[in-house]
Amino acid sequence: MKSEKKIAALLTCHNRREKTLQSLGLLFEAALPKNYKLNVFLVDDGSTDGTSKAVKKSFPEVNIIRGDGNLYWNGGMNLAWKTAEKEYSYDFFLWLNDDTYILHNALEILLKESELKNNQSIICGKTKSQITGKVTYGGLNLDNRGFILDNNVIEKCDYFNGNIVLIPRSVFEELGFLETGFVHCLGDYDYGLRARKKNISSWVTAESVAFCENNDLPKWCNPKTPILTRMKFFYTPLGAEPFEYFIYSKRHFGFSVAVRNFVTQHLRMLFPNYWVKKIIHT
Repeated sequence: MKSEKKIAALLTCHNRREKTLQSLGLLFEAALPKNYKLNVFLVDDGSTDGTSKAVKKSFPEVNIIRGDGNLYWNGGMNLAWKTAEKEYSYDFFLWLNDDTYILHNALEILLKESELKNNQSIICGKTKSQITGKVTYGGLNLDNRGFILDNNVIEKCDYFNGNIVLIPRSVFEELGFLETGFVHCLGDYDYGLRARKKNISSWVTAESVAFCENNDLPKWCNPKTPILTRMKFFYTPLGAEPFEYFIYSKRHFGFSVAVRNFVTQHLRMLFPNYWVKKIIHT
């Protein structure tokens, strides 16, 4: 009999009680191959809508870790990850956003594709919209201008969105946790590019494994948002975070690219209409 393999599912949330409950419900209902066990670690980052109480009532087996409201995605995921690692040396870590609703066979697909890569690679799950049916998040390549790979085959990617990602133990031992220098975003992109530098391959699933809707255009670059409000949000964790983006760009693409991106972000905040028109006509 094969020894049991353990998966630590990592989530973080803030005031999205119903979405969090739905995501967890589908996670626990998902099919799991024999000899695999799933433990869930959820950081409730200062929710005031009763998320922790509701999760504890519906899913008492979930390990709930309390945050102070200043962790955001990257910090919350790191806290969940470090808590799981202290408990046990898990064979796999599953990143899962609390607004990502997995399909019944999602875990089977991720684990199967990981086994095909000898559990030595990162497997990113592709997500799609329940409304349009179009792919929303997944794997990306540096030369595809940010478009999600969608060729109906498992294919290599350079980096990825962190909505649903399977990290095997071997990869974790090479890369460790998410970069603590990032507060909210960029940690997932950075992780993929760090893996690439160490010759650890990342792959995106051939089929969609979950539903997740695209985020709305951020306030800092939304033409419908007044300029003073755009400026207010620009330097916040939910905004552009240009200084963090400068560090990310310099690390992976060089100083000149970092400077260019820094300037471009400010121009996009000041003149969002031009940017939106450029995207539409590209």
